[in-house]
Formats: sequence, C-alpha cells, structure tokens
Amino acid sequence: LPNGIVVLARSNFNSPSVVVNGFLKAGSLFEPDEKLGLAGFTASALMRGTQERDFQKIYESLESVGAGLNFSGGTHTTSFSGRALTEDLDMLFELLAQALRRPVFPPDQIERLRALILTGLAIRAQDTSEMASLAFDELVYDGHPYSRSEDGTLETVPGITRQDLVDFHRKHYGSDGMVVVVVGGVDPDEAVEKVAQALGDWINPDQPTPPSLPPVRSLPETVTRHTRIAGKSQADLVIGAAGPPRRSPDYLAASVGNNILGQFGMYGRVGQAVREQAGLAYYAYSTLGGGLGPGAWYISAGVDPENVGRAIDLITLEIARFVGEPVEPEELEDTKTHYIGRLPLSLESNGGVASALLNLERYNLGLDYYRLYADVILSISKEEILTAARTYLDPLRLGISIAGP
Repeated sequence: LPNGIVVLARSNFNSPSVVVNGFLKAGSLFEPDEKLGLAGFTASALMRGTQERDFQKIYESLESVGAGLNFSGGTHTTSFSGRALTEDLDMLFELLAQALRRPVFPPDQIERLRALILTGLAIRAQDTSEMASLAFDELVYDGHPYSRSEDGTLETVPGITRQDLVDFHRKHYGSDGMVVVVVGGVDPDEAVEKVAQALGDWINPDQPTPPSLPPVRSLPETVTRHTRIAGKSQADLVIGAAGPPRRSPDYLAASVGNNILGQFGMYGRVGQAVREQAGLAYYAYSTLGGGLGPGAWYISAGVDPENVGRAIDLITLEIARFVGEPVEPEELEDTKTHYIGRLPLSLESNGGVASALLNLERYNLGLDYYRLYADVILSISKEEILTAARTYLDPLRLGISIAGP
C-alpha cells in the first residue's frame, strides 16, 4: 500500500471463514533494560479499550459472531491474529484498526492486566522448564538482546506505567514494516481493499527503524548454570548454542539435521539414546530456533534430579557424534520424506496458509519458496548437514542450563 503496508492474500472459497494475521515492527528490541516487558504489555493492552469501544464491547462484538482477535509482543515484532466468518470480516478489520490505531489504555484495565502478567511471571519462576530456558538464553546470548526476557520480570513489570504504554504505542506503532495476511473466503483484490480501507491512511512519521543486532559471541568453553527451585521432583536441562538465522544459506541443512538429531520419530537420536535406551529422561528432544537473528540450537530434557549428570554426559556424546560423522543415508532419506510429506498437511487450513505466507514475507524467502521446496530438501546432502552442525555445535563450547531442586 502507499503507506508501506505489505498485504498478502489467498482465497479459499471452500471455507466460509477468513484468517487475518500479521505483524508490525514494535518489539522488545526497543525496550530499555529497566522496562523489560513493555512491548508485550503494550500489545496485551490494545484490546482493553479503544476510543470507540470499551473492554466489554470489544469482546461482545467478537463473541456475538464467534470471531477472535488477539495481539502478542515479541523480540522483533508485535503480532496479531484474527478470525471471523467472511460475512463478519468488515467488523474484524474495524476492530483491528481501532486496537492498533486508537487504544486508550484504561487505568483500571491496565492494573488488571498487570496483575495477570505478574501472576504469570510468578508461575514461570516455579517452572523448571521455563527457568532453564531463560538461564540458557542468558548464558548463550550474554551481552546480546536475545539474552533478555521479552515477557519482562517480576522486578521490571511493576515499574511500567500507563504513560510508558502510551508513549511506546505512540512512538513505535505505525505502518512502516507492517505486514497483513488474509486467507479464506474472500477475493484477494477485495482483501487488499479492506486492508486499505482500515489501515491505508495510517502513517507514523516518528516510527523509528529497528536497531540492528550485534554479533553473538561464541562461548570460549562449556558454561553451566544451575537455577535452584526448591520442592521440585524433576530437573530440566537445556544444552546447546546459538544457531543460524532463518535466512542463513545453511539453515535448511541445519533444520534437516536437527530433525535427525532430536525430532524424527521418538525424538530422533537424542530421544533414542537418553530416553529409550538409558531411561534417564521423561522427554528429550532438540530444537532449532531460526528467526530474524541467530536463534538457538539446543537439546531439552526433563530428568530425575539424581540423573542430571548422566543425562548431560549422554547428550554431549550425541552432539559429539552428530558433529563427528555424517548422518546415515537411511536417516537422511526418512527425514527428507517426512519434511516433504508434512508440508501439504501444514497448508490444509486457512491458518496454516496464513502462517506460511507470513513467513515468506518475514524472512524474504520469495513467493516461489513452496514451489521449489521439495527439490531444495531433496538436494540437501549429508556433507552439508555435517558442515552446518560443525558450524554451530561444538561439544566443548556449550551452554548448559539446569533448573530444579
């Protein structure tokens, strides 16, 4: 659109409903350390009241027609997702525009929301999996924005004022860098026109450019941190390092390799070694982040506290094996078949198509990405996987986070 909003639309007239997803560049990268959680707080407050509707009327409007709309804050962006019957699409866009452009942040609703956020953070502080992940990010991304909790902390959220929300919204919300995806029972040209009517004249001349990410410093050696949470019967482990950004040329090789390492079947090699054979873990799997920046590549496991040391040793051995020799041809063939076979399933719903289109734009993958996808996956070699593994995972330089009793 003339104001910079990118619109992607795909019709599906077999469905009587429409999904509207998108994002704008108003993430936690803009927060100062003393206001961690501000972007997420602001996003959650958008639906608490606008100039046209109060909290009650917003949700009455949605629930009366079975529609939904929500916002969430992230590191790079604030995202939104909505759904409605095709006949109610105008109402959905009206609410979306009002929430994005004219929220009023009612003081009573802000305090209710703050109480909910603080309750969630208090629950998080007793969750071994969550706390292991937070500490892992602090280890691996020391001195980097990715080390910070985008949800804020029990220390920072109480200090966020209503005026902070107003100021963050006024400064960072705008059309520059915004993306809207519309999928379902609507003609694409009509979808674009509806976005233009709702948001086409929205301009924020003060909207800043997101800050560039600094490089991630590699760990000089393996570093371990234990977050003690009393009274727990399980300890959670997170072991790994910073991985590739989504746009990195070796991302798909790393992704296919990660599937072999700790995803495919019963959680791949890691699940087989740590859970099935040794019986040390309630769960054990690997994850490859991959976003606008260098997402983490890590293995998670939930174990009996007495088995923490043995589990860490076994996981480290599996990482050493993964970076020490090429994957087996049969493993690679099975994983490629799995990757290609699951793609149509992910595109069966309007929501799945909307997420796919959003990722094309977010990561600049190109509109032919899914047309070429099968050939690209089939072309990935075991040597490329080994090179990617050795680039990001070093058994002697891992971040190891443990949370438990």
